[in-house]
Amino acid sequence: MGGVFCCCSDPVNFDGEVDLFHFDLHRAVGKGAFGKVRVVEHKKSKQLYALKYIDKAKCIKQKAIANIIQERRLLEEIDHPFIVNLRYAFQDDENCFFVLDLMLGGDLRFHLERKGRIEENVVKFWMAELAEALDYLRKQRIIHRDLKPDNILLDAMGHAHITDFNVAIHYSERRLHTSVAGSMAYMAPEVVGRKGYTWCVDWWSLGVVAWELLFHRRPFDGRTSEKMTNSIMKDPIKLPSNVNEICSAECQDFLRGMLDRNTKTRLGCRTRGQGIEDVHTHPWMSSIDWENIRNKDIQPPFVPDMKKANFDVSHELDEFMMVEKPLTHSKRKAHPDLEKMKPELRQLEEQFTVYDFSKNNRMSYYPHNQPIVTSINQDDEEPSTVLQSATNTLLPTATIVDRSQARSPSPDHDHSQAQPMAMTGQHIPRLSAS
Repeated sequence: MGGVFCCCSDPVNFDGEVDLFHFDLHRAVGKGAFGKVRVVEHKKSKQLYALKYIDKAKCIKQKAIANIIQERRLLEEIDHPFIVNLRYAFQDDENCFFVLDLMLGGDLRFHLERKGRIEENVVKFWMAELAEALDYLRKQRIIHRDLKPDNILLDAMGHAHITDFNVAIHYSERRLHTSVAGSMAYMAPEVVGRKGYTWCVDWWSLGVVAWELLFHRRPFDGRTSEKMTNSIMKDPIKLPSNVNEICSAECQDFLRGMLDRNTKTRLGCRTRGQGIEDVHTHPWMSSIDWENIRNKDIQPPFVPDMKKANFDVSHELDEFMMVEKPLTHSKRKAHPDLEKMKPELRQLEEQFTVYDFSKNNRMSYYPHNQPIVTSINQDDEEPSTVLQSATNTLLPTATIVDRSQARSPSPDHDHSQAQPMAMTGQHIPRLSAS
């Protein structure tokens, strides 16, 4: 009697270090500078996650190794209801992998383009959730630096979560940063003016996001980086002529408070050491039950339509059309010789370490990533320290030349370049320079 042979993959060792073999690969849902984001399922727990994978060769070519390691370290420190949290991190010979909370509700850019404008009550709800996330990051000594609609994801219920920590950094109470990083239209004046900045820049960016969601345009404009900088630094905060038809007087006051060029009086930054009490007590937020917000006990006023794809479905086609090499499970070379590796690959090997949230406690790398500092004096403040660069190597500076990128989104704005769950947004050039 002839034997029956079956082609089966090797059994997965779930007690060993996590790797790609622990997951089944499903559909692609986003695309970034160095790789894609796809839905994966943990073979043992059956839990769904988002897998962000980064091509090492592309990463080295764009001199972004330090960013990837920085993001890996920062994500290990973070665990919050309104942040896309890291669950696993590992690598194979070609890619570095982040396994993150899955958000199938799409990004806020996607919904803004689809709806044209977001209702005031919905924006208020998201602002409450995102304020809690920013206050948490401040307590963790982290500045996100790239808050924008593209980097805020909804879960299936409609709760908002901050993602993409690619240019995020630690800050110090006594040191200011001057490196320019993020997406220019959302940068605070102290960033574009290179005055030295700290965590308050994220609250300005949140104010720009709220403005854009409400009015489907941004408060500052410019066709070149120079004009954009001038607008952010000097232009008066001018609400649309029909603002009273769109939102309440309390909402308008909230927007002005967040877009205050003085960091000492900016909403979210006013009360030294008291977190976000000024946000909690603002008249616009008077109806918010903060305890229920923190516990996700409030039904979101906007629920994504889960019968439709809340992302650009063209990401899936690339592999089918053989535009790029599909992701596959592949075993690592046994015992790689670190001495013979390129310095960048060796750095990844040594510093992009394995993380498994079911086995490892979260830990802080602060102040591990603080570079050498220089002292300066500022006219109106006590002597401060300025960090000239946060991560040694950042992405090359992008120049805004394309009108559609620098200006507000138009109704026919092409959303095909958006990445609902990916590493970088393409709508506004991301800037990073020391």
